[in-house]
Amino acid sequence: MALKFAAAIVLLCSAAAPVIARADDAPDWVVLGQATFVDQYHPGFHSPYRGTNSLDPGSRGNETFDATVFLGVRLWQGGEFWIDPEIDQGFGLSGTLGIAAFPSGEAYKVGSATPYGRVPEIFFRQSFALGGAQMPVETEANHLSEVETTDRLVITAGKFSVIDIFDTNIYAHDPKTDFMNWAIIDSGAFDYAADAWGYSYGLAGELTQSAVTFRAGVFDMSRIPNGPALVRGFGYYEMDGEVELRHRIFALPGSIKILGFANRARMGSYADAVDLAEQNGTIPGTALVRRYAWRPGFALNVAQALTDDLGFFLRASANDGREENYEFTDMNRSVATGLSLGGQSWSRPNDRAGLATETGFLSPEARDYFALGGLGTLIGDGRLHYGPERVLEMFYSAALPKSLALTGDYQFVDHPAYNRDRGPVSIFALRLHGEY
Repeated sequence: MALKFAAAIVLLCSAAAPVIARADDAPDWVVLGQATFVDQYHPGFHSPYRGTNSLDPGSRGNETFDATVFLGVRLWQGGEFWIDPEIDQGFGLSGTLGIAAFPSGEAYKVGSATPYGRVPEIFFRQSFALGGAQMPVETEANHLSEVETTDRLVITAGKFSVIDIFDTNIYAHDPKTDFMNWAIIDSGAFDYAADAWGYSYGLAGELTQSAVTFRAGVFDMSRIPNGPALVRGFGYYEMDGEVELRHRIFALPGSIKILGFANRARMGSYADAVDLAEQNGTIPGTALVRRYAWRPGFALNVAQALTDDLGFFLRASANDGREENYEFTDMNRSVATGLSLGGQSWSRPNDRAGLATETGFLSPEARDYFALGGLGTLIGDGRLHYGPERVLEMFYSAALPKSLALTGDYQFVDHPAYNRDRGPVSIFALRLHGEY
């Protein structure tokens, strides 16, 4: 159904007048690529007990690798089609379990010791000019060069990631080039629709009027929470709406984004799961009490340049903590803030360094559930001495010849999985990224 819907949008847009201009020397097609290797390690840490979804308390290292080809074709002026085949391999630490603010955005909820191929993104985009000044845009992954206008409408349909369009931040959003922690590169309580790799079928529209952009979208959700397969026919779905306000303070650019979302699916109430477990003398499980429900939430996202080379960002998010997490991670409230610094001041303009902190919280209902041994998407120690999960991350990315970059990353996690009895844990990483 989603592909038929996307095809209908393609036909509709092809019949409309194309009004986004093509740059004079813009190609009609392009092939780009990237490859990223990450090796993460943590030494042993304090752990008087552990559960099914706990981070392994021993010394542990894991690596991930992915390589993507971005194939883009200009169908007509303003119309683009992209397909991005990819090869993935590797695992997150402890199989991507044990920390709600997971330390690698390159790690998925599924893993494999051998490389495997997939097509995470295949989508169509149509842009319409609505007036205003013209701005040239260079070719990059999933975007062909063109001449945009300050007022425009952009429609995207197909399979792509919700966070390609919503909750973006210039200083903290790409685990291949900047920060790596899940709750720093994205809003921790934004439970966005996705399969286990982070992608979904959907339709999104973006209307820009000068310094304001309005975004709205609907996306398919997984058949079961945290599942690898999306439900057919949009039986479970997410609706997203975002407004972005751009501004300048002392001539320095900044933006404020306010996002609202709502998930509709069969999901379990933490309180219902606890009540059933107490009646039966068992461990609570949300899978036993699932029924159709809404799960709303919001996110505030701020980016502000402080100098030509230094930027500040802030993310604050919350969701309905009475229902189980469905797609992203076990987090009901989150606040992240940080700084991103370019290397111009020490004559390394393509280098970048960053420092950020994030604090995540569980709702009272979720705390009771995990304290009795319940399992979530990423966490579940079998018991819980609750404390907010706190993360400190710092990195330095050094540009190398031939479009390569080598990054050293350090993260300190206090109360992993919100448990005062375990940790803290230090996590070290090396990342090698290349683009072509």
